Amino acid sequence: MISSAPLLEALQDRRLFRAGQPLARGQGATPSGFAGLDAALPWQGFPRGALIEILLPGPGVGEIDLLAAAWARIGEKERLAFIAPPYIPYAPALLQRRWPLARFAWIESPSAQAPWAAEQCLRAGCVGAVAMWLANGDDRSLRRLQLAAEEGSTYAFLFRPAKHAANPSPAAVRLLLQARPGEMGVRVLKCRGAVAPPAALLRTRTQ
Repeated sequence: MISSAPLLEALQDRRLFRAGQPLARGQGATPSGFAGLDAALPWQGFPRGALIEILLPGPGVGEIDLLAAAWARIGEKERLAFIAPPYIPYAPALLQRRWPLARFAWIESPSAQAPWAAEQCLRAGCVGAVAMWLANGDDRSLRRLQLAAEEGSTYAFLFRPAKHAANPSPAAVRLLLQARPGEMGVRVLKCRGAVAPPAALLRTRTQ
């Protein structure tokens, strides 16, 4: 006789999405500040302890503006770490966005070592959010980042080129940013526990 114990254990996992039932809140969430995006996500914001993947056609299309409000909220009480950003963070701009510099860490890392550095920060439990920029990343390395975010109860924001949109990913949220004149389009490719909206969400870009 086949035991049903493994199936019962799986159904008790709060991360499992079951049709017709709302997704468990898990480790909490932080609103993005973009009402349309928050409404599309089952957590009403970015989930804590999960990998959030942002796919870009190129740097500077509005990704920092999209995440600024969430990072400011997190930074009120917790540390934020940037790992291998494409440009040197500009301190006056960070202050303008209400990011406390005393809680902000900029970590330079060679591209080959950036996933390892991000994983250590996520697992440490002393950083509220980690933002990392990776040109590539295979399924195994992304799963390690997802597990590290869960273990450390940390917000994990991953930036990758838009060419990876067609590849599978263990991220709980996948967003594809689209640059448009005067505005930014946000396509929700994946949001664990909900059906992604069919059309891009539009937001006016901050100058």
